[in-house]
Amino acid sequence: MKISFHGAVRGVTGSCHRLQLKDTDGKDHQLLFDCGMFQGEQMCGTKNMDEFGFDSKQIDAVFITHPHADHTGRLPKLAKEGFKGPIYMIEPCVSLSRLVLEDAHHIMKEDAKKCGSSVLYELEDLTHTFEQVEGVGYHQQIDVAPGVKVMFHEAGHVLGSAYISVEAEGKRVIFSGDIGNDDVPILPDTEKISSADVVVCESTYGHRKHEPVNERSTRLKEAIEDIIKNRGVLMIPAFSIERTQELLYEIDRLLLHDLKTKIPIYLDSPMAIKATALYRQFKGYLKFDVPITSEPDQDFFSFPNLRETLSVEESKLINDVPPPKIIIAGSGMMSGGRIMHHLIRYLPNSHNRLLIIGYQARGTIGRQLFEGAKKVHIFREEVRVGARVSAIGSFSAHGDMDKLTTWLTPEKGGAVGKIFLVHGDPESKEVFGTHLRHHFGNEVIIPEYQSEHDI
Repeated sequence: MKISFHGAVRGVTGSCHRLQLKDTDGKDHQLLFDCGMFQGEQMCGTKNMDEFGFDSKQIDAVFITHPHADHTGRLPKLAKEGFKGPIYMIEPCVSLSRLVLEDAHHIMKEDAKKCGSSVLYELEDLTHTFEQVEGVGYHQQIDVAPGVKVMFHEAGHVLGSAYISVEAEGKRVIFSGDIGNDDVPILPDTEKISSADVVVCESTYGHRKHEPVNERSTRLKEAIEDIIKNRGVLMIPAFSIERTQELLYEIDRLLLHDLKTKIPIYLDSPMAIKATALYRQFKGYLKFDVPITSEPDQDFFSFPNLRETLSVEESKLINDVPPPKIIIAGSGMMSGGRIMHHLIRYLPNSHNRLLIIGYQARGTIGRQLFEGAKKVHIFREEVRVGARVSAIGSFSAHGDMDKLTTWLTPEKGGAVGKIFLVHGDPESKEVFGTHLRHHFGNEVIIPEYQSEHDI
């Protein structure tokens, strides 16, 4: 059995891992786990256009951990290059992935005009790709070939997210995808690992610990009260899937129980609005910390203060509303989307505030602002940063060092034989790798791009 890494090894994005194995009849098979887009650069950037490093036609099946573009974004490219097999993902992930890839195509077309290159895929390719998609359930055994079994397990990261186990050649290999944070108020807990010989594990926050989860509401309430007092604008860049819904849930709870205010709150993201509708549709996959039946509020993602702005015209009208006001908009890393226009307008004013609630990849404006930049360039315009910038780490959809360490501890005792660290900046992987070696005493490998390993 061999594993090779074709993304998410020199940074956080571009997840794509290939497993080569034999079934009990001695036949060779190649399975792919995630097929994500590299982010933090233009959609028409060179890395996404590069060759995969393997023959797409030779892949037997693809397994997707969750719908984020850095795990799904190159699926149409794979199909376009000749992959004909099934693509498996959890049922809600199907609808969310289509939404993500349609949005990515729209952004790619805009970027292609600017950089003068071709797009990664066309809508026709996307349509053909989803003809190969099969929605499955958690713990549903997928018999890929004789003696080769694959199963999805709850990851607690976003709606329809999973980590994936493979049993073949007498080994059990696990691909983490993204492992969720602890005590997320709208998602089931991450399922424990029963046992594993090899784990491919994300390390986005492997080098740090989030603040206690119970501080999340307190700090969000403080930010809202602060912006009301200063009559400013609170900008919250949020990923359309999960972060936005979790944020809406927290605001709904605050307005219902702790904070009486009529401040207008704008959800200025067509994709987030559509994703939230899917969260309502697949509510049975969610887990609320307050039973819906016990609440007069039957929709935790809506409240009287909320205004959803689908059209460009509605978005522009936000500018005419005097502060105080709150604007939730994408993209979460501030690498594009409507948040960019709000940053240009509101960043220079010291009465305003930018609240970061998600990971900011290297190369993004979000990362610059998170690290304290005094000015940034947006749409070739220099923008002075006068607004206060703060962050709430416990809103992260990724588990921290403690959560990942606990998850990597097999429920049946013993230790994982070998761990490959992916999905992390270099310092994160180095710190987490050292920690795991001391904690478990096992082999921890930080793979290189396109590297292949025997397991």
